[in-house]
Amino acid sequence: MTRREARSRPGPVGSDRSRPRPDWRHFRLTWLALPGSAVAALLVGAVMLLALGTNPVTGYRALLDGAFGDGYALSATAVKAVPLLLVGVGICIAFRANVFNIGGEGQIAMGALFATAIALALPDLPAALLIPLTILAGAVGGGVWGAIPGAFKGYLGVNEILSTIMLNLVAVQIVNYMLAGPLRDHTADSVGGLIPQTRLLPENSWLPILRGGTQLHLGVLVAVLAAVAAYVLLWRTSFGFRLRAVGLSRDAATYAGMPVARTTTLALTLSGALCGMAGSMLVFGSISHRMVTDGSLTGFTGSAGFNGIVVALFGGLNPLWTILSSFIFAGLLVGGDAMQVVTNVPSDLIVALNGLVVVFVVSVEFLRRRPRAAQMAPPSEPPALSPEHIEQPVATGGSA
Repeated sequence: MTRREARSRPGPVGSDRSRPRPDWRHFRLTWLALPGSAVAALLVGAVMLLALGTNPVTGYRALLDGAFGDGYALSATAVKAVPLLLVGVGICIAFRANVFNIGGEGQIAMGALFATAIALALPDLPAALLIPLTILAGAVGGGVWGAIPGAFKGYLGVNEILSTIMLNLVAVQIVNYMLAGPLRDHTADSVGGLIPQTRLLPENSWLPILRGGTQLHLGVLVAVLAAVAAYVLLWRTSFGFRLRAVGLSRDAATYAGMPVARTTTLALTLSGALCGMAGSMLVFGSISHRMVTDGSLTGFTGSAGFNGIVVALFGGLNPLWTILSSFIFAGLLVGGDAMQVVTNVPSDLIVALNGLVVVFVVSVEFLRRRPRAAQMAPPSEPPALSPEHIEQPVATGGSA
């Protein structure tokens, strides 16, 4: 017996030779991929800082201090993470059903609009009723705006990417009309209509501050609970199983008798509802405590609808990991302002870093799917066996 045959021959049960060897490639693609993507993006960002004539160590130190340097910075990062987390969790639900929700911006705006209208219509309700009601109204507004492309996709086969993007454009016009017309601030504190905004919202609708002297409000807790609830929904309920089954194969789900069209509609409805909740948090957790826009969606949302997609991808489309990724990306955004002040670099550098993370994360996902595709590929024709490869039967006292 040659040495190669001895190594390939299985040893006795319980011996070291019979133990499966660790799959380091799977470990790298599972546990090290996402942190590695962030590190790779930061390394490329360091090269960009050098090209701008800035010391990367100084820049990144300012970023870390601005985002995580003290209690106030941590609270600012946590508050910034709230809309990112809610949108990211909504993206996780939609993507698990294999539908792409690019309409987070419009759903945030419609959720904020619904919540603001409720607060202005019912200003005398106690805070214990009005705050949950505004959050629910935000979920309803975003859910309605998500259900429209969901129904188009599920029942009519309309591409959800196009419909959600187009509804973003519709949402911005509705917001501009409402803030410049029916919901416009006509009080003495207004700026004469120069800025589209509502009047000051009733104080009993403001999100309570959890820690004095900081911006940390109740929305942080609500967002974390929503992420946990989404995880339970996706992996611990029959609806979550059906939703993921539809995402893996619509044809197989249809063959199994699952309501594919309804599940697709509900997936985008839930995704939009979470984005709408993010809109209500942006209004009632803001410093101004009123809905304000500059005529564009990003002027109100801060691009949370698009950044939430990055957060969900970095979290591996898992709501629990999205909690961590939203905090990291919020730190990039908050710390980016501090880095800009210290190093005088353009603020677009942080946007470029987010884009680099997306590129690396998508590349890792491609590497993950390659072995899966190879395993699912039909087996090729087995090679013909030569006579020496066929073992002869061993006589046991009877005829072979």
